[in-house]
Amino acid sequence: MSAQDHPFKTTSLATGLLQPGHNCWRIEHAQRFSLLIDADAYFRAVRAAIRAARHSVFILSWDIDSRMLLVPEGANDGYPEPLGEFLHAVATERPDLSIYVLNWDFAVLYALEREWLAAYKLGWQTSRNLFFHMDARHPIGGSHHQKVVVVDDALAFVGGLDLTRCRWDTPDHACHMPLRRDIDGKPHAPFHDVQAMVDGDAARALGELVRLRWERATGRKPASCCSEGYDPWPSDVAPDLTDIDIAISRTEPAFEGEAGVHEVRQLHLDAIAAAKRYMFFENQYFTSVLIGNALVGRLAELDGPEVAVISPQTQSGWLEQVTMGVLRGRLHRRLKAADMHDRYRMYCPHIPGLEERCLNVHSKVFAIDEDLFCVGSANLSNRSLALDTECNLVIEASGSEEEKARIRSAIARLRNRLLAEHLDTTPEVVDAELRQCGSLLETIAALHKPGRSMHLLDPVVTPELDALIPEQAVFDPEKPIDPEELVAQYVPHEAQKPVPRRLIGLGIVAIALAALAIAWRWSPLREWINLATLVNFAHHLEGLPFTPLAIIGSYVVAGLLVVPVMLLIAVTGIVFGPVVGAAYAIAGTLLSAAVTYGLGRWLGRETVQRMVGPRVNRLSKRIARQGIVAMVIIRMLPIAPFSVVNVVAGASHIRFRDYMIGTLIGMLPGIGMTVTFVHHLVEAVRNPSPGTVAVLALVVVLIIGLAMALQRFLRRKGEPAA
Repeated sequence: MSAQDHPFKTTSLATGLLQPGHNCWRIEHAQRFSLLIDADAYFRAVRAAIRAARHSVFILSWDIDSRMLLVPEGANDGYPEPLGEFLHAVATERPDLSIYVLNWDFAVLYALEREWLAAYKLGWQTSRNLFFHMDARHPIGGSHHQKVVVVDDALAFVGGLDLTRCRWDTPDHACHMPLRRDIDGKPHAPFHDVQAMVDGDAARALGELVRLRWERATGRKPASCCSEGYDPWPSDVAPDLTDIDIAISRTEPAFEGEAGVHEVRQLHLDAIAAAKRYMFFENQYFTSVLIGNALVGRLAELDGPEVAVISPQTQSGWLEQVTMGVLRGRLHRRLKAADMHDRYRMYCPHIPGLEERCLNVHSKVFAIDEDLFCVGSANLSNRSLALDTECNLVIEASGSEEEKARIRSAIARLRNRLLAEHLDTTPEVVDAELRQCGSLLETIAALHKPGRSMHLLDPVVTPELDALIPEQAVFDPEKPIDPEELVAQYVPHEAQKPVPRRLIGLGIVAIALAALAIAWRWSPLREWINLATLVNFAHHLEGLPFTPLAIIGSYVVAGLLVVPVMLLIAVTGIVFGPVVGAAYAIAGTLLSAAVTYGLGRWLGRETVQRMVGPRVNRLSKRIARQGIVAMVIIRMLPIAPFSVVNVVAGASHIRFRDYMIGTLIGMLPGIGMTVTFVHHLVEAVRNPSPGTVAVLALVVVLIIGLAMALQRFLRRKGEPAA
């Protein structure tokens, strides 16, 4: 077994932690290193570097959007503002320049979040020297996750930021930032991430890395390394370090007979083992079992180091909240239980005025004492350590005592800048407090204040979600997924079908989903299914002799199209009033639930069970013993869209009777409140008078009271407050 494949072999900082072939690929020299905190700084720098390019530009990304603006207020540099048009203009202007864009060939799950026809917009237009390719060279379940830009092999950017939508922000992360808008002009939540910029031999080595990745993904050789001796470093970016050695650590999954590369995994284990006083992590995810085991071991030591983890308050979107969010909560629970000496804290940045939203901490950074600093694309998740392609840059305090002191001082400044941003203070204040008290956790506590600051985070997993969500094997796998092994292990033998038949079934489902996605994207379907058109449609049905059947049938069709059920309920309340509307809504909701449950039952034995693993099957049997209560809570908790819950329930062991009774009880409060509210709202709008307004106000008060009672109920069940 090689050193990099041994998960528990560590090195000591006394002999130099960074070892090529063990926890890093190469160690190369850079004249300059700069930490670009938040996308505004990175996007400006990368645009300036590409604008100066002469020979080659490589962009490796998990996501890219040709429509996004690198400088929202306008770059005013003579080139088009949207990224795609900018790249084409630069390529067209310089025939000797080659631009290569390698983007992950993303899973269907992300299709509605990504730019459609990106290949056409970035690769198939007029510029013959701009090359775009979707990278599908990864195992099932894995992704191309490196975020690297290399310009003329003289300047390179590595970190967690993609050149895509909903990333731009400044360190202020102001609650109402007019420039922080999506490509459609809608505001998006504050976003925090970090990108490093290096030059010299380190940039040249990264040029080799991106060329290897391009050739493996496309089978074609890109332009050779550039040897021109000019400096593309943006003039307005001051380096944080000069004359410094940079290590490059990678994750590459085992694929098509090639051994995997696990340098990032080994780097983390070595760094955790070598820490003396404190470990600082700032990361989007915190779910890795291996990292958790290593931290548990250090927390058990009498004089072990402190551990500070900065993580987003909530994961992005309901899917991440009920998967990676649950896994994070479980790991946090383990660490709290192991923290016998009170040295572990998890924090989230707090920005007043965001209400239910939070600062999206998307960065992947860690610092060990003042001896090691790392920034890159790798999350603290199993998949980043084994399954996805990743790239991190690492600085170590090494060399003579004078050189170590210089680098340690720089590492401290980098870490303190990140802390200062979240604590709404200056790096100098953080440094002074840390020197005085000698404790990272005490420093954070001392600098905490009302308003913008860092709050303690205690992610709690409700028993219901804990029971429903499987172990890491599905959502955060530790190795490439073998589909045949999953089928053999997780699907009952009698339910297994030959591979061709399974593939045909999956193909039909995939085609249906793709057709639905296309219909939502480019057909009038998206315009048809909105509140106004649905109300008009319901009014047309109102006078028909078979109105009840038509309304209830519409719920079934809408459920199959994954139309939000609360939108349908609101329409029913507006058109038919609180009594008849509630009756229609209850009947339609139950029939839609039954049909989509049946769909889940049909699909479940073929696809769902073999994807979720044995733990969910066992737990769903347990839930079956108290299935009504489980379904009531699931309907009340915002776990997933209505139709998605139905399909998953159909694939589980929940009895149909319990499923329907639980659905009825769980949906009744929401249906009652919705139809009552919308009816009185419409009345207040149509016939404004003190009486109608007073009734509406009373309904609102009652709804708020019920919501508060439900919140207290969920808290008793272990749900953290919003």
